[in-house]
Amino acid sequence: MTDSELILEKFLEQRDSYLNTLKHLEFELVMEPTEDEIEAVKKLQSDTIDQLKKLEQEIAFLSSEKPT
Repeated sequence: MTDSELILEKFLEQRDSYLNTLKHLEFELVMEPTEDEIEAVKKLQSDTIDQLKKLEQEIAFLSSEKPT
């Protein structure tokens, strides 16, 4: 396995972690949170989505470099 394949694998694991985090944050919103909790969850969702977008750009870049 090449270095870029190892990095890609780690990025994919991180992406899965971010997606799992988003799922849990969405679940928090159905548990009758307070207004402060809703605000905190929405901020975390936004931050997680931003990180996920950056990570997906890196994944796309590494995937495009892969020899066919």
